[in-house]
Amino acid sequence: AALESDAQGVGRKIVAALGEPFSVMGQEVHIGASVGMAFFPDHSSEAERLIKLADLAMYRAKQSGRNQTVAYSEALEARQEHLLDLENELRRGIEEREFLLWYQPQVDLSDGRIVGAEALLRWQHPRRGLLTPAEFIPLAEESRLIVPLGEWVLNETCRQAAAWPSGSLSVAVNLSAWQLHKRSLVKTVDAALAASGLAPGRLELEITETVAMRNAALTLEMLKDFAAKGLRLALDDFGQGYSSLAYLKEFPVHSIKLDQAFVAGLPSSAKDKAIVLAVLALCRSLGLRCLAEGVETAEQARFLLAAGCPQAQGYYFARPMDGPAFERLLKSGRSLP
Repeated sequence: AALESDAQGVGRKIVAALGEPFSVMGQEVHIGASVGMAFFPDHSSEAERLIKLADLAMYRAKQSGRNQTVAYSEALEARQEHLLDLENELRRGIEEREFLLWYQPQVDLSDGRIVGAEALLRWQHPRRGLLTPAEFIPLAEESRLIVPLGEWVLNETCRQAAAWPSGSLSVAVNLSAWQLHKRSLVKTVDAALAASGLAPGRLELEITETVAMRNAALTLEMLKDFAAKGLRLALDDFGQGYSSLAYLKEFPVHSIKLDQAFVAGLPSSAKDKAIVLAVLALCRSLGLRCLAEGVETAEQARFLLAAGCPQAQGYYFARPMDGPAFERLLKSGRSLP
């Protein structure tokens, strides 16, 4: 215990020292560090094994947010083995086509008419049952399997939407950071539209503020390409990321999705009301559509309508449903809720 405590102290000093800014050719540079530790002879008496265990601990430090020091433990190794097993299952699941698309309707707040849907991914795991994105998307991102998975989502969403009984509904697909890091995304989207026959104006690509800013130059280039081809672009989780108004001017987005964190407090929270009204005013000034996420009560829906928000989605209108159920809903012609 004393040895580990001393080592942790040394690790923190290393992180602090490397965190100090330094100058390179007149430019101030900042770096960070992640430190992993394993101890002789407690964890192993073999040098190669110790290095492997320390590397495992360092990887965990990176996952914990970087600038951390982490010591190896058996629990840590067991967790890593579990993640590796899950990654292999994820890879197999993509190959075996175990994934499904569900849809959450998006409605016109004035009359409850369905105007579109957001495509949501589900994994029909052979042993664990139906899994939600929260249970596998972080691992897909970390392993970069999100790229082939995202390509499947684009192709399958376009194929299914092209067959919907209403030929005018839009469908929204979320893009990940790793997809936006690849210039091939443009060809992937083009191929999905061509194979399905879906009109470009019916496909809406959603990006979050944080993802948009990770590689702003490349993202801007691709978004301009998509917009020129007639696709719709939406900024998701607005207000939860960088919230920079500068790129709202630069990025060719058509709509903003008001984050559910601000909708949840309506209409009682004065601060949430002020934020929502400000975002709606911004959208009107910039000519952007605003869609409120996470609407769960009639009171929230009434407030948003009165405030001038045109569209919404959330449990108050409908929970996500599988493709056949969504098609049945469309064929019924029913308004929501």
